[in-house]
Amino acid sequence: MHVLILGGTTEARALATALHPGVRVTSSLAGRVASPRLPAGEVRVGGFGGVEGLVDWVREHHVDAVIDATHPFAERISFNAARAAATAHVPLLALRRPGWVPAEGDDWHQVASLEEAAGALNGLGWGDLRGRSPRGRVFLTTGRMGLAAFADCPQWFLVRSVDAPEPPMPARTEILLDRGPFTLDGERDLLRRYAIDVLVTKDSGGAATAPKLTAAREAGIPVVVVRRPPVPEGVPVAATSEEAAAWVWAGWELSPRTGRTR
Repeated sequence: MHVLILGGTTEARALATALHPGVRVTSSLAGRVASPRLPAGEVRVGGFGGVEGLVDWVREHHVDAVIDATHPFAERISFNAARAAATAHVPLLALRRPGWVPAEGDDWHQVASLEEAAGALNGLGWGDLRGRSPRGRVFLTTGRMGLAAFADCPQWFLVRSVDAPEPPMPARTEILLDRGPFTLDGERDLLRRYAIDVLVTKDSGGAATAPKLTAAREAGIPVVVVRRPPVPEGVPVAATSEEAAAWVWAGWELSPRTGRTR
């Protein structure tokens, strides 16, 4: 049995460990992180060349099932996986950690995109686009790939990412290179040390980066949360690596598009 796992998330690595060596596992990493944490089993790095390239790879390497364990915001990869699995007639499962849920005392402002998040900053009272000196210090934890959405914002930004981002980015930016998991004490200290006024994050879910939300709630800091895109229609979802492993070990049902079972 050969299972292709898409993604280098914590859940993807846990799933590869759970399946290997009983199942042949190939983990496909996007290659956007310079020094990724490698999972158990075989590893390939880089894109497939779109839907057709993924279909060809699945067929050439006799893949029996595909598990999309990419980041919850890797929308294009998830769409390509759904199209490719349907075309190649192999089962597809999406492994998605549950999203975060606001707790009592949270001041969340949920938006649909990074562009809406940038616009929300001015609505919260920090910065003025009409020429007056902007104020406000923003802790931006949305990753290094989407900074262009904030390039014209007048606020000061602390950007935390695993690897150094490239322009375009806000004019007033300090880069903090770090990799989770993060501790609550560490996040409390960071908010105080940088005098943060507002936190911007994606609803990535999971425990590794959640302490910043607790620290923001304790400090009374508003949080702009970008909602995650939906899983492609018709694709079954597992919330944990254990559920995904059970799907493999027990015998899966294929995508509703094919109607076959193993």
